[in-house]
Amino acid sequence: MCINNIPLLSNLTNDEIEKVSIGVSSETYKKGESVFNRGDKANKLYIVCSGKIKIFKNTIEGKEQILYILSEGDFIGAFNLLKEDEFDFNAVALENTTVSMLEKSSFDEIVLSNPSITLKIFEKAYERIIKAESLVERLSSSNPDAKVIGLLVDLCENFGSQTDEGILLTLSINREEMGSYAGIARETMSRKLQLFQEMGLIRLIGMKKILIYDVGKLKNMI
Repeated sequence: MCINNIPLLSNLTNDEIEKVSIGVSSETYKKGESVFNRGDKANKLYIVCSGKIKIFKNTIEGKEQILYILSEGDFIGAFNLLKEDEFDFNAVALENTTVSMLEKSSFDEIVLSNPSITLKIFEKAYERIIKAESLVERLSSSNPDAKVIGLLVDLCENFGSQTDEGILLTLSINREEMGSYAGIARETMSRKLQLFQEMGLIRLIGMKKILIYDVGKLKNMI
């Protein structure tokens, strides 16, 4: 259980944390395992304690479209605590992932007595809107270079770590999933990454690591 380690609940007192904890359950998912599916009842807050989760939809053509990726400390389903609904997307573990789940019935009283929590929920919702706008912009672009660059910049948040040479992406998504996130075919993704390497913008380290030498330089190419 990691509810006392996330910013959303950082203002709770020890007594409140203990009270909330009564309604918390934890689950560990193996890589590729489903956390929830579209149409499932959305009456819980899901908090990522460790690992990563991809949130995605399936297009009319049956292709997977990744909407965003959750990392340690991220949460989803906050609005489910305000009003029960159904999920409109799917969630799958990208690696071995532990999730804490908080029931709506156990959270109502805490939300009412802690307006700051509601504010944080809206702040996170705003961040998701910004990410969604970034995704729409990426998908609507007809320029594959811009799509790949936009993706690499976005991946820095979830997978990046600063090194002396630049930002190192240590990925738990493959080229096909990267293509899904960017809105291009896997073959195009691989070809563009190879091109950027030849241009001296990045270095491909196996299939799971990408070193970005200068993020600012990449952004200026869009």
